[in-house]
Amino acid sequence: MASLRDQLGGLVYSTEHGKICPNCREPLDDCHCDDLSEQQRLAALDGVVRIRRETSGRKGKGVTTVSGIPLPSEELKTLAKTLKKRCGTGGAVKEGIIEIQGDHRDTLHQELSALGYQVKLAGG
Repeated sequence: MASLRDQLGGLVYSTEHGKICPNCREPLDDCHCDDLSEQQRLAALDGVVRIRRETSGRKGKGVTTVSGIPLPSEELKTLAKTLKKRCGTGGAVKEGIIEIQGDHRDTLHQELSALGYQVKLAGG
């Protein structure tokens, strides 16, 4: 890990290139950090889509989370929109995990199985 002096001592802005990425020190137009992190996220998946119901950190409100879908972020947002429309509720995509408001495990299991994914119901 880099020292604090190295972390704070880097170039932040260049009049020649504009803003600089703090990770790779390339201009933001040439930065590939987001692409690399997306590829690493997709490589770490095991091919099993997990559906679970969570309430922690949400003041008791139930949310159904769908994780492990091997799709790039843009296609994941499109799939989330389709699933939200199918359930008739709201939701979001955060860090590669689709969150659907309410308990819709059975509906999501049927929908994702019909799309050809291997689906597991996780949690209690």
